[in-house]
Amino acid sequence: MSLDELNLRAATPADVPVLFELIKALAEYEKLSHAVTGNLASLEAHLFGEPGSDGSNYRPIAEAIIAELAGQPVGFSLFFHNYSTFLTQPGIYIEDLFVLPEYRGRGIGKRLVSYVAELAVSRNCGRLEWSVLDWNEPAIEFYQHIGASILDEWRICRVTDNSLSSLASGQQL
Repeated sequence: MSLDELNLRAATPADVPVLFELIKALAEYEKLSHAVTGNLASLEAHLFGEPGSDGSNYRPIAEAIIAELAGQPVGFSLFFHNYSTFLTQPGIYIEDLFVLPEYRGRGIGKRLVSYVAELAVSRNCGRLEWSVLDWNEPAIEFYQHIGASILDEWRICRVTDNSLSSLASGQQL
């Protein structure tokens, strides 16, 4: 199959089951299957909004792009807006970028990143960012090849589960 048959498009609510399967495939690739604790309903609510108790809809907090090759889902990108105080501009953070292993090396990942970059430019964003696991050499090489800088001096800080609840309640202060 050639990239002429590649279609990139915004995900719809009907794509949620496919997206969730791709998310699980990504987790398996990253050796993090045990970390997938979410569900279809939450994914749909966060991508497309959910009805509020007053009948209004909450706004979506993330977006997703599906890559289809000859009508078959082969990858995705999930992203959301962030903000740079130094640039005083919005940005886009790619939470996940994944192409099924058997479809890699065909330019699909590059097209997914380019699609999100086009969105960032059209939305007047100052930057496009994402993280990569330090052991994922193929991804690091790919990202460097497309012009990304790997910021070794920055570390991700994360608070989850009980630690998040403790911090929110002031117990960690």
